[in-house]
Amino acid sequence: MNTTKIYSIVGTHNLTLLVFYTEADCWQFRLISAGGVVFGKGKLYYTPEAAEKAGREWIEQGN
Repeated sequence: MNTTKIYSIVGTHNLTLLVFYTEADCWQFRLISAGGVVFGKGKLYYTPEAAEKAGREWIEQGN
């Protein structure tokens, strides 16, 4: 059974940044728009801090 662990949920720039861990896929981030659309690269990170940093950079770049 795979488990998912939420590291952080942050509201910024009218988006929700979610950083999470799954046993199968390591650390990742997703962005959720105000309308409920989910965005993310699906890239894997070895620390939650790295995933959060990548998510914030993605927001700043306007992707």
